[in-house]
Amino acid sequence: MKIGIDLGGTNIAVGLVDNDNKIIAKKSTPTLSHRPIGEIIDDMANVCELLVRENGMSMDDVESVGIGCPGTIDHANGTVVYSNNIRMENVRLCEQLQKRLGKPVGIENDANAAALGEYAVNGEGEDSFVFITLGTGVGGGVIINGKLYRGFNGAGGELGHIIINTEGEEQCTCGNKGCWEAYASVTALIRQTKAAMQKHSDSMMNEWARSNNEVSGRTAFECAKKGDKAAQEVVDTYIRYVGAGLISVLNIFQPKLILIGGGISKEGEYLLKPLREYVYAGDYNKYMPKTEIKAASLFNDAGIIGAALGAGEQND
Repeated sequence: MKIGIDLGGTNIAVGLVDNDNKIIAKKSTPTLSHRPIGEIIDDMANVCELLVRENGMSMDDVESVGIGCPGTIDHANGTVVYSNNIRMENVRLCEQLQKRLGKPVGIENDANAAALGEYAVNGEGEDSFVFITLGTGVGGGVIINGKLYRGFNGAGGELGHIIINTEGEEQCTCGNKGCWEAYASVTALIRQTKAAMQKHSDSMMNEWARSNNEVSGRTAFECAKKGDKAAQEVVDTYIRYVGAGLISVLNIFQPKLILIGGGISKEGEYLLKPLREYVYAGDYNKYMPKTEIKAASLFNDAGIIGAALGAGEQND
């Protein structure tokens, strides 16, 4: 049995993961990310211990603990070099949690952890695989020859920071302009939706937002399905932005399989069918078999499973 921890800016999600890569129990607590990191580590340890006890076990039954954490991660040394969402700089997170739990602790970038989880469950045994998550940002994880690719310095696979618009004015959180993340994240989709709502006051999107008390990643998609032209323009533009980055991913890696995750992937074929058409039309590869593009299925569980797997690999 392993423990996987998905350390997010909003919640600390912890799961018990069995040897078949299935979560048998989960528990979470708010991160309250403004606090000192020592308090967050205490809560991580407390939730792990409580989850184990609630399931009739002790820490003696746990082989290892893995953390999926946002930011730049030194996987080999168990250190968070820098994280913006949860303010950390050169924090030896693994060492501190290991002192609390008495178990080997490994750490992985959160997007890489999610990629490991999806690959283990849905990778279909392929040795080349890319996972893209469309959420607050655009995350990515790359599997080459069955192994997670981290780059020589652990900072590889940051696919959300591919530049898709060199003339772009959209500011990315990384400090650059024109990043894929600044156009293809759900955060960007919401911004694009709001702009269209202001331009088209008669759009169904305005009524949808009033009825749901929010503008979300679903707003344009739901209204487009009902025939709203302004909403369809938002969806079409967003799909082109997602596709622009995917074309670069395909041209660089030509993986056997790409899985699209994040809440927007729940749109299924309404998103994926036109996305495939756009990407395949722009893919450099015109003559060889095509990369399969599918929706991910694990959603928030991917990070927990992948964190547990990453720790197992690190501590073998």
